[in-house]
Parts: sequence; C-alpha cells; structure tokens
Amino acid sequence: MDIKTNVLYYGDNLKILRDYIPDNSVDLVYLDPPFNSSATYNVLFKEPTGKPSQAQMSAFEDTWHWGLDSEKALQEIAASPIAPAAVKEFMSVLPRLVGKRTDMSAYLTMMCIRLIELRRVLKDTGSLYLHCDPNASHYLKLMLDQIFGANNFRREIIWSMETSSGFKSQAGIWIRGHDTILMYKKGKEYIFNKQYFPLDDRTKRRYDKIDNEGRQYKIYYEANKDPRIVYLDHSKGRPITDVWTDIISFQTVNRGPEYLGYGTQKPLTLLERIIQASSNEGDVVLDPFCGCGTAVVAAQKLNRKWIGIDITHLAIGLMKWRLKNLTPPAKFTVVGEPEDLAGAEELAKQDKYQFQWWAVSKVGGQPYGDKKKGADTGIDGYLYYMDERDKIKKAIISVKGGHNANVSMIRDLGHVIDREKANIGIFISLDKATQPMITEAAMKGFYHSPLGKDYPRLQILTIQEIFEGKTPEIPPWLAPVPAQSVRHSVRENQPKML
Repeated sequence: MDIKTNVLYYGDNLKILRDYIPDNSVDLVYLDPPFNSSATYNVLFKEPTGKPSQAQMSAFEDTWHWGLDSEKALQEIAASPIAPAAVKEFMSVLPRLVGKRTDMSAYLTMMCIRLIELRRVLKDTGSLYLHCDPNASHYLKLMLDQIFGANNFRREIIWSMETSSGFKSQAGIWIRGHDTILMYKKGKEYIFNKQYFPLDDRTKRRYDKIDNEGRQYKIYYEANKDPRIVYLDHSKGRPITDVWTDIISFQTVNRGPEYLGYGTQKPLTLLERIIQASSNEGDVVLDPFCGCGTAVVAAQKLNRKWIGIDITHLAIGLMKWRLKNLTPPAKFTVVGEPEDLAGAEELAKQDKYQFQWWAVSKVGGQPYGDKKKGADTGIDGYLYYMDERDKIKKAIISVKGGHNANVSMIRDLGHVIDREKANIGIFISLDKATQPMITEAAMKGFYHSPLGKDYPRLQILTIQEIFEGKTPEIPPWLAPVPAQSVRHSVRENQPKML
C-alpha cells in the first residue's frame, strides 16, 4: 500500500491509521490528544456574541470514558502482533493502578492502542512528539517507554507559557505556566536539525576582531587545546535548549490575528520549530488529532507532505478553510466526507448531528445549537454577512436529514426567522422541495439589502443542488471564523464601503 499525502481524513484515527497508513511511511508524528473528564475540547469558534458555539462544544466533548470500546482496546493490545511484550505487561497492570473503570484508565488504554499504530507507521529514522499537560504526562511517559523503548526517549521539552490571563492569576496554588512535549525516536538513527536563536547584539560584540578580509571573529579558548578562531558569519546562533520560553501561548490576553477562538490551539511557530527540527523538505508529517490543523498548516508552509486526521466534520471544515486561504492555496484531498448524494444519505443514517454540521459547513456556515443536551431551537447554523458598516448579520440555516421534508418544516423555519429577527432563512434537505414547500417559502417575500439587491427571505436548497454548486443567495458574506477576527475575513467581493 502506497501512502497518500496532503490528505485530510475524517474519522476515528485508529481506523484511519490501520486502513490507510502503511508501515514505515511517516517521518514525523505530532499529536496533542485531549484529556480532561470535566472539560470540552477543540471548540473552534465563538458566536459573534462572544459565547462559545454549543454545537462544537458537544461535538468535541471529551468521550474518553470507560466502556465497551475501552474493553475492546485492552483486549486488542493483549492480542496485538505488533505490540511489544513489555507493553502488554504494562497495560495488564496500569488500569488496576489508576482504577480500571476511571476516565484516566480509559484514556490511557485508548491512547496506548493508537500509539502502537503510530510507532508502526513511523520510519526507522522518524520521531514522535506527544504534547500533553500534567494530568496524564507521567503516565504517558511510562507508556511511551514501553512502546518505543526507554532508550529511545530523547527529550522532555518544557514549553513555558507565561500568560497574563486574569483568571489564572487568581488561582490559590502555583500558577501552571507550561506544557510538556515528549520526544521519542524509533530507530538508532533519526532526523534532527539543530535549531538556533539569532545572536543578540551583546554576543555579536564579542566578535571584536577583524581579519585582513574584513571578517569579524573572536578567539575561542578550550582547556588543553590550542585557541581557535570563530567567525561571526559562520555562527549559526545560540542553540535552542529543551526549555522554550520564546513562543507565546494563546492563553495570553493579547492573542493576535492568528488566534481562531480554539481553546487548545497551538501557535504556528511552535509547530514550525518541531517540524523544522525533526523533518526535512519533502518528508511526511502526520497529526492524528488535528483539531484546527496548525500542524498541517505548518507542514504545508515548510514544504513538507502531510496527513491530518480528525473525528468531526467541524474540524475538517476549518482545516479546509485554513489551507485554502494560504498563499498560494494548498492543494489537498479529503477522505471520509460524502462525495455524492448516496454518501450524504449514509452519513445522515449514521449520525444525524454530524450530517447537520457537515451540511452547514458545506454552504460555508457555522454550526449552532446543541440538540443532544437542549431543546430544539430550529436553528442548525448561521451564515454571517455584513451589508452595512459594522453590522454583522446572520442568515439562519435549518437542516433536515430524513426523507420527510414537508411544508410544515418550511412554515416552522419562517417562524424561527421572525422570532430571531433574521433577514434570511436557508432550508437544506435531502429531499427535493414539493410545490407546497416552494409556495410557502415564496410567501416570506424578500429581504432588501442596503446594497440595493433583493434576496429571498426563505430559500430551499437540496443536498444534490449543493453538490452541483448551488449556494445560498445572501449579501457579501464572511468566512466561518471566530467573532474576534470575523471582520478581517470578508471575501474579495466585499464592497469597498465595508
């Protein structure tokens, strides 16, 4: 099986690794898996009101709880032909030590079976970087020692995340100011390109001598050795240690334009450092827990090949948006998303919420609402636009995944539009609209935009029409990005007045 690169895979990374990623094919693995039994992760967006998107909080909620999947994974580890004997022995003891039916034991079991596969896909010259926090880093270190061998542990990198966020300063204990990144190699030889800080002015002044060709140098003395000349223009700089204090966390108050409103988002410079150090141009970088896709974006910018995996369409949608908005836009493929009407129908049968979120992202919208935990508001997503200066407006999206679309659903959406004081509503359905549905939608009339154009207030789109390229009729609209940067992401056809 040949490896396919520059691919986003939608699905469970364990299945993707087994089905699509061959042995000894990846140069670098970076992963930042979540764990916290009382928190939600990977919340990609906030609403323009500043509130977290409930749909995405539900989609990314931590699901590492003990159940049948954990039991099955533990059995698979014991029977695995590629798991070292030390790993099997370790996992026979660890769940009992941390509590067999606790969230921690479930997390470690599910991580173990995935780390075994990640070692399999690594080349002998490859490395793995596992990004974690103090909740599980000590357990993961022991586990990685068994999977990769303790002699293949290279470094514990401390990323010092000095922050100025007010809520942390109120903690009644030492304020946590760092993350841990565990680095392991697979084989005896491994790729490593030493990284350097530029020399500061104080260090440069030490090169205070000039030779006949005008080159600055200093004399370096070593015990029991002859002095040697070191030229300034040959100096690579100051070597970077395993304590990184120069990369600012997004937990700071002043986050900058790169921040996407994603709770555990990592800075691009952090991933660039790892990728530059442990891979070369043309190498393959894999991130099996992509989230908002910083690792794949960094790999693309640094001329590496890459593979990204995530289990929700929300994350895949955001990564597609980020990659398409690079300069030049990245070329990539997506595996696991519906490619035709039959695929969309199958997704709707498997998971109606994923279908709704996929359909909303398919038209460029932002998912909204949490049907799993609250009442149905009749809103599955929003499309944001701005046809007046400094006024962010929204079109409401309603998605129906069954084959039961009828005129009452159109009437209900009309009521939601009125209730929410929205200008436009968009009804997305697997079914073709009936004539009564079309008539009901037409009765809502038009929204007259200040830009001088009329738009139907209630519009009906089928999934087939979306596959054929049909899009909602709305004023110049904004890409689905967080509220804090929404004003900077208007499309190229945005009127100059805005």
